[in-house]
Amino acid sequence: MAFDFLGNSEDDEMESTEDEFVELDAEVQEGASDVVIKAETLQEYDDVEAVQEHLRNDMIVWINIGPLKSTDMTNLKRAVKRLKKTVKAVDGDMAGVDEHWIIACPSYGEIERSAKNGSPV
Repeated sequence: MAFDFLGNSEDDEMESTEDEFVELDAEVQEGASDVVIKAETLQEYDDVEAVQEHLRNDMIVWINIGPLKSTDMTNLKRAVKRLKKTVKAVDGDMAGVDEHWIIACPSYGEIERSAKNGSPV
């Protein structure tokens, strides 16, 4: 018969009951880290360095760009360009939340964008 391997011999039943249970090592892994979210404000161009350091240390960063936007638009553009390079280097993601806030995250995070009608893009 072509399906002999499906037969119910007593030897097969004994082998299958012995192999049904596998003992697993239930050790808890140490070093599981929490997600850290930082908030930073860009008062001037040099404040970008702190944001970059947080991203390199695997932190999610909310960035208030309002103060820099109101004082120096050129430096704001430079700061955003520098942040984009850092986010790309850490394989992360970055998105504008509104006129004054940006969120940036490292590689373990992903920013889900939605359309204006509320459905995901």
